[in-house]
Amino acid sequence: MDFKNLADRALDLARQNADKVDDVVDKAGDLVDDKTGGKYAEKVDAAQDAAKKAVRKEN
Repeated sequence: MDFKNLADRALDLARQNADKVDDVVDKAGDLVDDKTGGKYAEKVDAAQDAAKKAVRKEN
């Protein structure tokens, strides 16, 4: 199995479980905000939004 195939399978699984992925993305962002004292909150929020959009994007 090559890397592209593996990445495609991972993305397909993420899309099938988008609600769960959203929860994990939110928790990870909250952890980063907590550990950095919110110093990078704006960038973390942008990264969270981008991750959620990528999972919900149709091919």
